[in-house]
Amino acid sequence: MRRRHFLSLIGAGALAITAAQPALATDKVTVGVFPISSSLPYFVAIEKGYFKELNIEPETVKLMGGPPNIAALMTNQIDAAAVLVTLEGLNADIKKPGVAMYIAMHSQTTTYIMDQFVVREGLADKVKTLADFKGLKLMSPPGPANFYTAKGILAKVGLKDGDYTMDQLDMGQHVNAMKAGTFDGGYTLEPSATIMHKMGVAKTVEAGVIAKHILGGPDADAFAAGCALSTEFITKRPDVAKRFAEGWGKAIDFIKKNPEEARKYLAKNTLTPDDLVDSVPMLGYTMVKDMSGKQLDYLQKFIDFGTDMGVVPEKVDVKKYLKTF
Repeated sequence: MRRRHFLSLIGAGALAITAAQPALATDKVTVGVFPISSSLPYFVAIEKGYFKELNIEPETVKLMGGPPNIAALMTNQIDAAAVLVTLEGLNADIKKPGVAMYIAMHSQTTTYIMDQFVVREGLADKVKTLADFKGLKLMSPPGPANFYTAKGILAKVGLKDGDYTMDQLDMGQHVNAMKAGTFDGGYTLEPSATIMHKMGVAKTVEAGVIAKHILGGPDADAFAAGCALSTEFITKRPDVAKRFAEGWGKAIDFIKKNPEEARKYLAKNTLTPDDLVDSVPMLGYTMVKDMSGKQLDYLQKFIDFGTDMGVVPEKVDVKKYLKTF
């Protein structure tokens, strides 16, 4: 009887000690987020609890476009960027070595559509090809990568500076600019193009233009952006960075296996209107560790194009800026 009483006291004491133990503190990670479909893995990782189960507490900082994300990484205001334009990321890494490393890439093709040239509805009968943009007033998303990519693509079809005008415009203004007739057309991204189609203010002239005109084929993987971590984050908190990458990888696996279910997180977390969630194109998401040799070659070719256009100041080996755990 005494033995039983003694054991019960031990058990009660153990439970009391266990209950008294504080919960493990979560590791906060500050993430710059451009709320477009490219950021979908980030939102899936949050909504499905992948970060939480890895003891990661993400803090979202909305940053509209590439340049603000670059600036935030260079000044250590964020630990990660959900969408970092590859040309601008490598440009920053050369100017300030060790700014960021990519852990995942977002593929754009004629199937996984993001990049495209559009023309306002009133000119759709006259502008059938990219070469037909001659003499028109065009727009592009902000930042040197988008601006010079657009100009480089037009150069591939024979248009040179002076054959058209092009101004940079924040992505959030693209739809209204086309509706108002401020521009004749231009280079835009999703979901803006799909919204334009729905409103009847513009039509797509050609989509997947990086893959086709820069990389040489409609099915080429155009890795124009990806998820990147600051080098300081990786160096000072390697275990946290590794867990963050693991959560990102789980999100990508979920998207690949459940694309339609993953779509519902676009309406809740991005600029995509509810009624367009089912029609906005999805991207191809790939962890750096899973990239094939051919995909690495496509990435290198795109970065070399950036060097030729003056966006990336010197030739680089892209593998130096990719991080696997």
